[in-house]
Amino acid sequence: MNELSKEKRIILASGSPYRKELLSRLQLPFEIIIPDIDETPLPGETPETTALRLAQQKAQQVAKNAANAIIIGSDQVATMGQIQIGKPGNHDNALRQLQMMRGQKVIFHSALCVVDNCVPEPAIQLANIQTVVTFRNLPDAELDAYLRIEQPYDCAGSAKNEGLGIAIIEQIDSSDPTALTGLPLIALTSMLRKAGVAFF
Repeated sequence: MNELSKEKRIILASGSPYRKELLSRLQLPFEIIIPDIDETPLPGETPETTALRLAQQKAQQVAKNAANAIIIGSDQVATMGQIQIGKPGNHDNALRQLQMMRGQKVIFHSALCVVDNCVPEPAIQLANIQTVVTFRNLPDAELDAYLRIEQPYDCAGSAKNEGLGIAIIEQIDSSDPTALTGLPLIALTSMLRKAGVAFF
């Protein structure tokens, strides 16, 4: 393990305000560089593979121009059975998602990649944290009302568990309570420590 230091340059390879807020909880200075990659799943790719591939691509693209830095990439893919659930983008799509998911279990794959560019040969760490969310069986009127209040159209699965969306969720099963929001901090702190980052 590297000697621990609070002086490491850390870059979050994401434009997500949710990931920014989560990383801020660690009280470490960090920069944001937004990667430009195609997030389309590849044919025959499993959801876990998609999430891990995209998290790694995001981190590595930023790492190309970030010497002596630690770069964090993350991606999330939601699935219900064989159906992959993306960001709805608008109200009608979000309502269709919630109608499909009510009373069902949805698996969220929250992938994480940390690239350590502070060593001669860049070191890559990967992790995927799985969260199983059971949605309440609510009528259309309640789902529609929720969407109009919170407008979670940039969230895979159309629900913000850190906001009012918690009221349409029946149960959350995960080893990391921050994974569902988009950045698994328990896994991330372990990876950062391995890369030589000190928190205290």
